[in-house]
Amino acid sequence: MTLALEFPPISHIVEWPDLLFEDTALAFNKISIIYLLATVLTLTLFFVGGRRGALVPTGMQNIAESSVDFIRNGIIQQTIGPEGLQKRWILPLLTSMFFFIFFCNITGIIPFLQMPANARMAMPLTLALLVWVVFNVVGFANQGPLGYLKSSLFPPGVPKALYLLVTPIEFVSTFLVRPFSLAVRLFANLLAGHILLVTFAVLSAALWVTDWYAVFLPLPFLMLIFLTGFEVLVAFLQAYIFTILTAVYIGGAMHPEH
Repeated sequence: MTLALEFPPISHIVEWPDLLFEDTALAFNKISIIYLLATVLTLTLFFVGGRRGALVPTGMQNIAESSVDFIRNGIIQQTIGPEGLQKRWILPLLTSMFFFIFFCNITGIIPFLQMPANARMAMPLTLALLVWVVFNVVGFANQGPLGYLKSSLFPPGVPKALYLLVTPIEFVSTFLVRPFSLAVRLFANLLAGHILLVTFAVLSAALWVTDWYAVFLPLPFLMLIFLTGFEVLVAFLQAYIFTILTAVYIGGAMHPEH
């Protein structure tokens, strides 16, 4: 008896058939369901957590308040400073972004879903473009168009002769590479983790037999368990990295270099 080992094609791993409105611009599939679920979970967390306003928080309120404190003190305060806390829109933006990304990531290990929605490029790219618009608008609003372009393209302390080399690099780095790197970092890490989970799941299933080579089953199965736990960490870290880089870009746009 031969080992029945067949890996699914990459298209089968990341693409899902349409459930509603097939082959139209309004097509709705598993990825769309995950995006909707992540949105609902994010809104529910803070709606339920902020509804009671108890003096001693418990349950959902405790989670919501701890999460807000984490974003306020661990990200905004550290990257933007007190001025970031004075802008009332920054905290809701970064908090909702963090949890939306996290919920889209964590579905990669949830039974029946088992697909991180951010392993598709659409949402990481959309979020990255949103960040690009936000930090550029902040830069223009706080420094003025000419001031923002000057601080972005002509960093202080550089000899004027080198601006011919430095300015194009700064332009590409600030206005082109930032959104691209944000999107690709999130997408690539989630896709790689998803492929690894599928690989070891297929190996474990193939070794679930009564033949002699079933003795090797514990190896891929233990690796599958380890990777599942590791993906929880990755889901959190990638949400955190995306959020903190967003804060760094906003802070850089608010505060010109001197």
